[in-house]
Amino acid sequence: MKYTPTLSGLAALVIAAGIGASTSAYADTTADLKVDGVIVVSGNTCSWTNASSSANPPSALTVDRATINKPGGNLACGGGITASLNNNPAFTFDDAAGTATTDAIDITGKQSFVSCRYKATNIVWNRDGATRKYLNRPFTAGKVSGSFLCPGSFSAAAGEASVVFR
Repeated sequence: MKYTPTLSGLAALVIAAGIGASTSAYADTTADLKVDGVIVVSGNTCSWTNASSSANPPSALTVDRATINKPGGNLACGGGITASLNNNPAFTFDDAAGTATTDAIDITGKQSFVSCRYKATNIVWNRDGATRKYLNRPFTAGKVSGSFLCPGSFSAAAGEASVVFR
């Protein structure tokens, strides 16, 4: 039986279908510097809420992985998967184009005894209307390390991941 880690797509994450309230597309000094996210991969859902960001969009910002990963965060996945973000993703915004770009997302997923680490770079996200919800464009995350049972890469289709800045 070939193992196909369903978490590798979480690299799209940082994650999909955003959770939580949306905010205006313009800088909002009252925003609470929080980020929610969800991704659905191979029928399994991974999500988190209330991660901390360093600034409000459209300013460049980073998302603090310690507020996504357990025990400080609440990243949870279905299908018996556990996940951990290995970096603090940096986002830049182009409000005129309605896009955001993430420098890199480096994530490790584990199911049973199999652990797989994947990294995707320069992920582009499309803003959903006038909100601060962003949906991913297609991307591929390459295997960084892990079991021989882990695929060499994972591709995420457009819209399989999203983040909401609030």
